Amino acid sequence: MADRPAERGGPTMTGGTRERFRIGALTLMVVLAVAYTLGLTLKGEDFSPLVDGWLAILAVWAPVLVGAAAVYRVERGHLEVTLATAALAANALADSYSLVITDADGAIPFPSPADIGYLLFYGLLLGALALLVNRQLRGAAWSVFLDTAVGSLGAAAVLAVILSPVFASATAGPLSLSSTVAAAYPVLDLLVVAAIAGIMASHGPDAGKRWMLLVAGLVIFAAADTVFALQGELYLVGTPLDASWAIGVVLVAFWVDGTALPLPVRDRTKTTTGTTVSALAVPMVSTIAGLAVLILASQVEVSTFAVALAGATMALAVVPLVGRQRVLNLLARTDDLTGLRNRRAFNVDVPTRLAAVEGRTSALLLLDLDRFKEVNDSLGHDVGDRLLIQVGIRLNRQLRAGDLLARLGGDEFAILLTNSGREDARTVAVKLGAALAEPFLLEGITLQTSASVGISLYPDQGSDLTALLRKADMAMYTAKSNRGGHHVYNSDDDSHGEVRLRTLAELRLALAADQLVLHYQPKVDLGTGGVQDVEALVRWNHPDRGLLLPDQFVGIALEAGLMHTLTQVVLRQALDQAALWQAQGHPLTIAVNLSASSLVDTELPDRIGAMIADRGLPPALLALEITEEFLLNDRDRARGILTRLREQGIRISVDDFGTGYSSLAYLRDLPIDELKLDSSFVFPMAGDARAATLVSSTIALAHSLGLRMVAEGVDSGAAYDQLIEYGCDFAQGFHLSKPVPAAELEVWLADRRVADAQSGPVTVIARAGSDVDLVAEPAEV
Repeated sequence: MADRPAERGGPTMTGGTRERFRIGALTLMVVLAVAYTLGLTLKGEDFSPLVDGWLAILAVWAPVLVGAAAVYRVERGHLEVTLATAALAANALADSYSLVITDADGAIPFPSPADIGYLLFYGLLLGALALLVNRQLRGAAWSVFLDTAVGSLGAAAVLAVILSPVFASATAGPLSLSSTVAAAYPVLDLLVVAAIAGIMASHGPDAGKRWMLLVAGLVIFAAADTVFALQGELYLVGTPLDASWAIGVVLVAFWVDGTALPLPVRDRTKTTTGTTVSALAVPMVSTIAGLAVLILASQVEVSTFAVALAGATMALAVVPLVGRQRVLNLLARTDDLTGLRNRRAFNVDVPTRLAAVEGRTSALLLLDLDRFKEVNDSLGHDVGDRLLIQVGIRLNRQLRAGDLLARLGGDEFAILLTNSGREDARTVAVKLGAALAEPFLLEGITLQTSASVGISLYPDQGSDLTALLRKADMAMYTAKSNRGGHHVYNSDDDSHGEVRLRTLAELRLALAADQLVLHYQPKVDLGTGGVQDVEALVRWNHPDRGLLLPDQFVGIALEAGLMHTLTQVVLRQALDQAALWQAQGHPLTIAVNLSASSLVDTELPDRIGAMIADRGLPPALLALEITEEFLLNDRDRARGILTRLREQGIRISVDDFGTGYSSLAYLRDLPIDELKLDSSFVFPMAGDARAATLVSSTIALAHSLGLRMVAEGVDSGAAYDQLIEYGCDFAQGFHLSKPVPAAELEVWLADRRVADAQSGPVTVIARAGSDVDLVAEPAEV
């Protein structure tokens, strides 16, 4: 998601509007750069107000506009985008001022205030690069840092040789402002070239298109600066060389725009050998270049600065050879994504630690993220990887210096707490759960996650790592099943683990074999007494265990990442039933309650639209129920997806209204048609005046906003009568009817139609949740 709430003040743009603005700014930037380049090529040597004036200024300010759009898109904390945009603005200001002070012959006074802007461009951009490279190399092996340094120094040594005349002229006379500024430019060019080589050395073949854009832009910029420096006083404004800087800043702006988007994740399926050879290419070339500079210095006069850079290159090149085995050992023990210990290191270190504390209690914690597969499936593996990195950081902050933390693989982490007993382990598990409960903000997407922690104790529950891991794994799945956050292993968990694995295998078969069925519970129009809506709840028609309620299998589906498949099954069955009812002359509007994990799928609106069209149903015969939790956690993404669904004619309803940390703003901002008052408000209404007042006020609020109100859990005649008195629109509950199969529902409806003259459409709400609310992510589909 890219949208952000109106915390900045003033009106905000929708995601679609901002994307159109972004594309427009990029297009304008490219058009102006091309026009300026062509103009310089065709106009001749005379100064042209159009080309050297207006087009020159617009060509350098358009990248600033692109950068400003990128700053607005990214979440707070991405300082590198702001710094890079500021660099583009400094360059544009400097160019604008230079144009003003250029004389009739095309000469520019030197130095001038414009040089402040040009120098700021270098400083700000190098600062942005330092922040971004530091973040991406955090936790990397020392060999990567050494290779980066070798690549940077070798490239700088070569450029120092090329710029030797510039250095010589800049330092020949007495120290002055002119000589200082003149010397600053080649030094900054050296830093830019060094940064380019460092990026290539550290990223190797995985640099990606975004880094290559930056590298190309900086190479063009540095090359133009070098030519300019070598020309000295012979340089004139209005030559084709001027286009080089414009093209350079355009490429830098493309990189800034790309940095505001999710970064690509390196392909870890490539062979280690291929990656290593490619990654060593830059440091190898730089080492050869440094040696060549030293050889050249023995034959001709080369600046002392260039010789020093070449010597430093050779010195650092030797370090990886000396310590290569140590570096390789460290790399073999380190998880390449999070920088934590990997499984190999954990397997080696834990027995050593346990042997050192023999006779004293220790605890092994196995932590697994809940519904992590939903993140990968819905938002992509790049977002999932960044989530794992942040999870590792948060976990590490909660542990003592002597605790062992490792990523075993996927979304599974292991922790060894030495000299810790049962209660200590529980305390740590609670701290870890609280740390992970705080929302994650990743590339504009707000994610909330939770974890299940299994705990096994040494030596009582295992004398070696294998036994401890096995029992912690069983305890972890018990924690997932009871949603308690953590669980200490006991003997009952052995059988629980077997039952869970068997149920999961049978559920996968059930989803493929159409063993899931929908039962329907009618809703009643409190204004007329007629039946307007029906809610359908999913059941599992298990071949051996009989009819299973959702609380016996939905939790397992969530843990195993099967909610997308479950959603598709429920949608298909509900729409098939709607088509059947329509063919029978009783068209029914179907509402499917979707889980939060389904609603982050940007392709969902198109997929649902195709399912409706395939059955020849009007879109108005589908309504979707969403949870308050999804609206509050990710309102910007919700707005985009719900708007696309609403534009198709699908009705939107908010289920379990009032159970979240409600913000009434979403009722104003989002396309919502209906609220469903949670049963926890209806149950105490008859004997609690405050509860009754809350229900009455909520109904009035919904009506004032033009929304329908549906009351769930109406299980008594008294509650039914009170809701009529308060003006509620619809009611459902056991007082009216329990959920029944479709055939029984049709009989029930036929009996009602005898007394009910209303012929409005019937709403079917298909839900993969239980008759009672489930905790954590909605178990409704």
